[in-house]
Amino acid sequence: MSPRIEKLLAAAVVLVIAIGVGSTYERYRGSALSRVPEAYSPSVARAAVGANAAESSEVDAPADAVPPTRRESVAPASGDALAGNAQELLIYPTLAVGMRTPFDLWRYYGRGVTSFGSPAMPMRFEQWMDFHAKQKPALMADVREYMDGRFDFTGEAIPGAHMSGGKPIMKGPISRLPAGVDSFEELAALSPSEIRERDLFPFKPLAHPLQTTAHMLFPEAWVEAHPEHARIDVDMDIPQAYLPEFPPPMFLTTHKELGDVTGGREVTLDNFFEIFDGLLSPEQMEGLKELLRPSPTTWFNHTDHRVTAEPSRGVACFDCHVNGHTNGAIELGPDSRPNLARLRVDTPTMRGNYNLMQLSSKRSIRSMDHFSEVEEYFDGDPGMQQAIGPRAVKREVTNRMGDMNSILDFPPAPKLDPLMRLIPERATPAELRGEALFHGKAKCSVCHSGPAFVDDYLHDLRVERFYVGRPEGPIKTFPLRGIKDSPPYLHDGRLPTLHDSVEFFNLVLGLQLSPDEKNDLVDYLLCL
Repeated sequence: MSPRIEKLLAAAVVLVIAIGVGSTYERYRGSALSRVPEAYSPSVARAAVGANAAESSEVDAPADAVPPTRRESVAPASGDALAGNAQELLIYPTLAVGMRTPFDLWRYYGRGVTSFGSPAMPMRFEQWMDFHAKQKPALMADVREYMDGRFDFTGEAIPGAHMSGGKPIMKGPISRLPAGVDSFEELAALSPSEIRERDLFPFKPLAHPLQTTAHMLFPEAWVEAHPEHARIDVDMDIPQAYLPEFPPPMFLTTHKELGDVTGGREVTLDNFFEIFDGLLSPEQMEGLKELLRPSPTTWFNHTDHRVTAEPSRGVACFDCHVNGHTNGAIELGPDSRPNLARLRVDTPTMRGNYNLMQLSSKRSIRSMDHFSEVEEYFDGDPGMQQAIGPRAVKREVTNRMGDMNSILDFPPAPKLDPLMRLIPERATPAELRGEALFHGKAKCSVCHSGPAFVDDYLHDLRVERFYVGRPEGPIKTFPLRGIKDSPPYLHDGRLPTLHDSVEFFNLVLGLQLSPDEKNDLVDYLLCL
């Protein structure tokens, strides 16, 4: 065969491959089987995100940003490729890091371009600073409008109710009812399908207010004390009154006689030796030091891949789990991709972890030393360590961190006996009625049992029965012991008060509790 014929044949093969690739691309583009969103136009893109997520006209998007796309519906594919309710959902918008995201991300589904993050920024750092200086004011105004549309943050406290350190506990429910529904009792009388069809469900998930970047978002009280964690791009969206007290007390299983061993102080690297020398073992002291030691993270570090104005030493375990409890900081669960699919999660308390057999919200992590080892400082992407720097914590060190964690105790509950039942002489009639409901009609004890009021299982509440949204799947049951100290509730904080939590479960589980029964149940929960 002559060289000329060989070249012609090679060219023909390349042409056939190119035509085949193009045909396949057009066939799957925008479908549930595609990694590439369907074609977009600027007008469609802006309508897709809506007023809540539309970018300010003064903000210049990153040069490589792709505007979000949206379809009214997704046609089912052949076979079982679209199992469940995916045909009712929308394809995730394709957005560059730092760009605003829809607040209703539960409406979307799909896959990302890749599972792996990159330390490469879409612009120079000075442009990144300027971009967020322009975007943040409008973003936070829309965040406040969105949150005020969902919640009535009155700041009204429950008379006489306080957290373990003395902070007032907020009264609820503050979740706003949909238009045309006058009471939660009226709503609970409707079937899940009717609530779904009429879009009446008031307890839809919360997203991170800037989910393209996401990462740790600290409450106002923490940022006031630690301005190095003030973000240039977004602020906390839940008022401080509805978050845990700061700093919270610390209780130890080894020194119950001391009560709050901190004396009302935040435990830091500067004072931990003074506070705990003579109280902890040398191994526990070493573990506590490591829990207080900052490490670089995906967005809090010394590089230009950060969301702080100045370089940062990073974040320590006790920056979110302050004093072994929680300050209410939020993150995204590391369990899924793309980034827009990851669930918003509150920081849970570390109190009482010695009594838990399962840790983490979506995964089965079975020990505190293992949890310390895999703590997601890089959003579940170890590849980021290559550019930002690993935590470099060896297994023997995480064991010591786990040993310190294992002596953090629940707060006192003076109305409970050793078997975690109310002492009748110390309880009010309402609290006793609430306990009976807890173990009876309200079905709380089905999942919340034992000394920590938790069954150590994951449960799927199938909340998507009540709205058109992406199923969130099984979530770990969290302990109710000391629950009054840990608002807001559910994994993403969509239930700001205990009253909202009772209304949520009354609706989702079809309990048909009366208003008086709901109040009695809250009175009981305050005793745990």
